Amino acid sequence: MNLTAEEKLMYEVMKAIYDSGIPIDFKGSMVLKACLLEAGYTEEIRHTVDIDANWYSDTPPSPEQMTDSLQQALRKNGINLTVNLYRMYGKGRSAGFELKDPATDEILFSMDIDVNRPAPPTKIYEIAGFRFRGVSSSQMLADKISVISGDKVFRRIKDIVDLYYISKVIDFETTEILQILKNNDRILGSFNGFLHKQDDLRHAYEKFRFTGDVDKPLFDDVYRTVRSYIKEVLPKEN
Repeated sequence: MNLTAEEKLMYEVMKAIYDSGIPIDFKGSMVLKACLLEAGYTEEIRHTVDIDANWYSDTPPSPEQMTDSLQQALRKNGINLTVNLYRMYGKGRSAGFELKDPATDEILFSMDIDVNRPAPPTKIYEIAGFRFRGVSSSQMLADKISVISGDKVFRRIKDIVDLYYISKVIDFETTEILQILKNNDRILGSFNGFLHKQDDLRHAYEKFRFTGDVDKPLFDDVYRTVRSYIKEVLPKEN
């Protein structure tokens, strides 16, 4: 599994934030890639262009506090990027940051940070020499299963793709995943779209783009693999 230059820069930023002591844990595709590599997955997976994270603090951070903390962490580690807040967090909304090349003002990637959501189980990852704290594989599984159990599945085909990757190297621990969902106050949907609208899923999958030289597996293989992998949490059908 290769890292793009952009992904290496994002991991460098994640390491700088972790080393700085800012109360941030990471999630999303960058953590997934580290998790898969650690578990022995070697094939190429879909690339991403952003960082996802959680911020935890006793009091809600101000926009200035968040921006300044991130900028100082980068500066301290010699990373020459400008941090710009373009969306303030709120109820059901993450804070959005752009990280720019100061010479050209080009946006290189973005960072979405949820603030003071329920704290998930985490662990320390290391990829290409970059260490950071990210959510556990079981938390990732719980998040993705929660999404595909409802109607969002058609807009979040990437979660089905990620479950396909994960199924190759990580065991499905049903009890642990259900406990995480309970801890997060999440109730699984009916999986109606996933189970009964395969043509719509196929259409959404065909539109989903894999960038670079990443092979796009056949939909039938992805669907069959994921359905078998998560069978313990699917509704029992007559």
